[in-house]
Amino acid sequence: MELPTNYQIILQLFGLLSISSIVTGFQYDLVTCGSSLKLLNTYHNLRLHSHDVKYGSGSGQQSVTAVESSDDHNSYWQVRAKTGTHCVRGQPIKCGQTIRLMHLQTRRNLHSHHFQSPLSHNLEVSAFGEDGEGDEGDNWAVICSGKHWSRNEKVRLKHVVTEYYLHVAGETFGRPIAGQREVSAYSSPSDLNYWQAMEGIYVKPSEDPVGTYRADSPHVAQAHTEL
Repeated sequence: MELPTNYQIILQLFGLLSISSIVTGFQYDLVTCGSSLKLLNTYHNLRLHSHDVKYGSGSGQQSVTAVESSDDHNSYWQVRAKTGTHCVRGQPIKCGQTIRLMHLQTRRNLHSHHFQSPLSHNLEVSAFGEDGEGDEGDNWAVICSGKHWSRNEKVRLKHVVTEYYLHVAGETFGRPIAGQREVSAYSSPSDLNYWQAMEGIYVKPSEDPVGTYRADSPHVAQAHTEL
């Protein structure tokens, strides 16, 4: 029997939770490989969203939008390594690191290219690939000011191929996704392309004996798989 969509998402999230390493006394506010989260555009107070609805122009790929709701299951994205590589589950994401964001429900990756977006005429942002596998257009660099991507900090996501930023200009779609805002890629940094990690399941790394995370630690390698 096929489970309803919302139950599938819940099971995936609890699956992540079951492999999380919960460490007593470990002060923790980082985004890590394998975490599934919602991303808030801090200027518009909207969450990054997707669904199995394709653009009627441009690439014709799965559309990516921004929504007001904080509890929509179609707004979860999983942090994964850049195309063709792996990262250790629970490994903190460094500022400047290149990642992919896989839409948890459809398993397509946040993507951009040189197609024009339908409303703002910036660059189109879509969800692309099958079962988490796409191409180099799925890669985004995390632009932040510290050493690692903190859940308490606003960041920008810079598309590696086009060098444009994940952006919400404010335009609103009509049917069939009425009320949802367009997400596009924009050529320069702006207050409209700041994002912050919000609700989700955050996979924690194991605590290193000297307080420093090491990806080659045998203890970590046993506790986490690769993504």
